[in-house]
Amino acid sequence: MTRALPSAARVVVVVAVAALAIGCGESSSDRGEGAPVETPSSSPSEGEPTSPATSPPTTPAAGRVEVAVADLATRLGIEPAAVEVVSVEEVTWRDGSLGCAQPGMAYTQALVAGSRIVLRADGAEHEYHQGGSKPPFRCAKPTQ
Repeated sequence: MTRALPSAARVVVVVAVAALAIGCGESSSDRGEGAPVETPSSSPSEGEPTSPATSPPTTPAAGRVEVAVADLATRLGIEPAAVEVVSVEEVTWRDGSLGCAQPGMAYTQALVAGSRIVLRADGAEHEYHQGGSKPPFRCAKPTQ
């Protein structure tokens, strides 16, 4: 013998089933609507590189180094051949400052896969940082 649910209980069951059905359907982010857009931020946080982030750098290492060498050569007014590559290190930056936090700025608080490129020219070393889709940039005062 089966018992019928009281009408209030049936309403609860119907609402629960409907909620599950809606929750299992296609969401707006599945269709590309309302998906979060990553924007550069500007707030610093100091720290050391940590374990690898979830997204790898998008520019091949050789391309990143070439961009950094070309930038430094242009800044110093020298030929790219006069720039020595001291080291290239894959790092995970602790935040959106990419290890080059500026006072008074705020940065995204997320791990960012990137690179630290150290170049030597005219007897001085110059550090370039790269992370995510951002190209390498000269970091005059590294914070990590």
